[in-house]
Amino acid sequence: MSGFVGQRVLRKEDPRFLRGEGRYVENLELEGALHVVFVRSLVPHARISGIDTSMVEGARVLTGADIGIEPLAPHYPGIETRMARQPVATDVVRFAGEIVTVVLADTQRDAVDAAELVFVDYDPLPIVIDPERALAGEPFLYPELGTNVCSHLAVGIDGDPFEGCEVVAGGRIVSQRMAPAPLEPRSSAARVDEDGRLHVWLSTQTPHSDRDGLARALGLDPSEVRVIARDVGGGFGAKTLSTEDILVGWLARETGRPVRWTETRSESMLAIGHCRGQIMDFTIGGSRDGKIEAYRLEVLHEAGAYPNVGAFLPMLTQWMQSGVYAIPKLAYESNSVVTNTAFTTAFRGAGRPEAAQAIERAVDVFAVEAGLDPADVRRKNFIGADSFPFTTASGVTYDSGDYAPALERALEAVGYDDLRAEQSRLRESDDPRQLGIGISVYVEVTNGGAEPEFGAVEITPEGGAILRTGSFSHGQGHETSYAQIVADKLGLDLDSVTVVAGDTDDVARGGGTYGSKSLQIGGTAAAQAATEVVEQAKQLVAEELEANPVDVVLDLEGGRFHVTGTPEPSLTWAELAARLVESDRLAELHVERDFKPDGGTFPFGAHVAVVRVDTETGGVELERLVAVDDAGRIISPTIAEGQRHGGIGSGIGQALFEEFLYDEDANPLSGNLLAYPFPSAAELPSFELVPMETPTPMNELGAKGIGESGTIGATPAVQNAVVDALLPLGVRHVEMPANGENVWRAIQAARAAK
Repeated sequence: MSGFVGQRVLRKEDPRFLRGEGRYVENLELEGALHVVFVRSLVPHARISGIDTSMVEGARVLTGADIGIEPLAPHYPGIETRMARQPVATDVVRFAGEIVTVVLADTQRDAVDAAELVFVDYDPLPIVIDPERALAGEPFLYPELGTNVCSHLAVGIDGDPFEGCEVVAGGRIVSQRMAPAPLEPRSSAARVDEDGRLHVWLSTQTPHSDRDGLARALGLDPSEVRVIARDVGGGFGAKTLSTEDILVGWLARETGRPVRWTETRSESMLAIGHCRGQIMDFTIGGSRDGKIEAYRLEVLHEAGAYPNVGAFLPMLTQWMQSGVYAIPKLAYESNSVVTNTAFTTAFRGAGRPEAAQAIERAVDVFAVEAGLDPADVRRKNFIGADSFPFTTASGVTYDSGDYAPALERALEAVGYDDLRAEQSRLRESDDPRQLGIGISVYVEVTNGGAEPEFGAVEITPEGGAILRTGSFSHGQGHETSYAQIVADKLGLDLDSVTVVAGDTDDVARGGGTYGSKSLQIGGTAAAQAATEVVEQAKQLVAEELEANPVDVVLDLEGGRFHVTGTPEPSLTWAELAARLVESDRLAELHVERDFKPDGGTFPFGAHVAVVRVDTETGGVELERLVAVDDAGRIISPTIAEGQRHGGIGSGIGQALFEEFLYDEDANPLSGNLLAYPFPSAAELPSFELVPMETPTPMNELGAKGIGESGTIGATPAVQNAVVDALLPLGVRHVEMPANGENVWRAIQAARAAK
């Protein structure tokens, strides 16, 4: 069979989830396992003056002095490595939720009970949660370093880029701190087998890099560690190797018994790592007719108490600073600072949503200042479709794009002119419920590091195929989309293709899944391996049919090999496999491939949001969200649309609902889902998805990433819509989440200013 690529098919993995047969770490049967509970600091910054475990019975308690693991320093480029984290705090805690002791017991209940009997004495230290105070050094989290800055980047800041601009406007946007909140919290289990190897089960996105990280932290060779990842209930960037995972592995080796841990929801909210957390000051300038000539962005990023990948993400913000616009002059400067809060990490978009939020807000501010329609300003400044590959003033080369049609499709679908007319009528009538229309045109980078990926295809004795891939799904549907690719190349039925991933012993190597990179590299590696298997098979069929290999063809529709122009005799995959089993040559139909592209790909799109804002209460109702998301060639429309839905929902969540809060003493206020209101389907409209495909030349599939695009496009569209509704009241900006209190305060401030 053939023709699966581009078709709507049911997801192969769904039956086990629907039947409650998901294979999660928490479901793993591990006989004789010790259960771990981490005692976490209740204070955000203090010196540990004593730990009392005298009341604990029937459990083992380990302090930082007992743990034989070196401090965990960040390994991302440009980050201060001396701000390393002790796996278990030994002297100072720097955020509420930091691990201070480890409790081990034979049952989860006993471990929890014992943890309640561990008492820690703290001598409080000065606290800083405001990034601007942290930048000023009030106080230092690491006094010996004399700075709270853990990463700094400056590009093009010499001179005045706005000299000669007729219109100059500016503003501040806060991309607020958020919690990843995956449906399945983190979970780890480990044991040492008779061969002395450490076997670790993780709920992760990156099995192979986790294996290497565990080996490095525990002083082992990677060959001494096996990581197994099974089903994962969401990750969104936050589920890579954690301090807790390393501790579970170390404890298994230390105790000689299996060890397991699954975090509670409260632990997850406090300690999995947060995201976003950027204050962005922008200045934009250009001509009165709407041509943008210069743009400067200054970023202050919250890294939390211990720098992690979050401190690196402002670099991605700098890459995507100018978005879809041909802006000749750019300036950028960022500082990442440590504060007495949980560390920040990657989350759906990871640095790119922040760039889109800033430039799309800036374009709207510029349009208001110049007295122009925001759609017209965008039209005037797009990078032209005939300009690709295009290198921005940030030094980043976009592979392909066609931004103007994306905007026009979105505006046509939403009925832009009619909405503006309705908006004018409502403004003239002084209706308390005002209409807002927000536009966002975005571009993002996927697989920006041009990382490689592994794929291996082999034919089974029954004539089916197994794909082993270094990609790993935490909800993306790889078992379906990858099977579609391989089935198409081999002419097999979809159910005849099995996708294997997540076991570092069973899959030779791999990069895992993050940054929307999987299909474009993992899918390409799979396609190349499958193509080579077909070529190998033609050689073997030629021997069986006593023909010239160059004359052998594969009828993809029937899954049969035959000589060109002669349908019979022929061999199916099953018939060929049976003959090769007899001659002990089936292993010849096994091909491994590593695909490394020349660069990343740059998905793009346009979102239009329509809101009603109650100017008396500040309440916001999102009525419509129209999205054009162009991710190149679509392999599985069903899966791609699911990714778009999830991304848009996440983007709306930031725009209208979500924010992780600390009080002035750095105590977390959003420690559970009652206090962290991310939206359910009940709070969201039915999204209107408009198709568009612009294939990339960076891989043979023509595919770009899709998993994060919706997040990047939706947030600024919704925020712009809220501000647009309130422009007649004198409101020029509303902080996110732009709903309720924040909207009401902005209205009151504007009225007071009048």
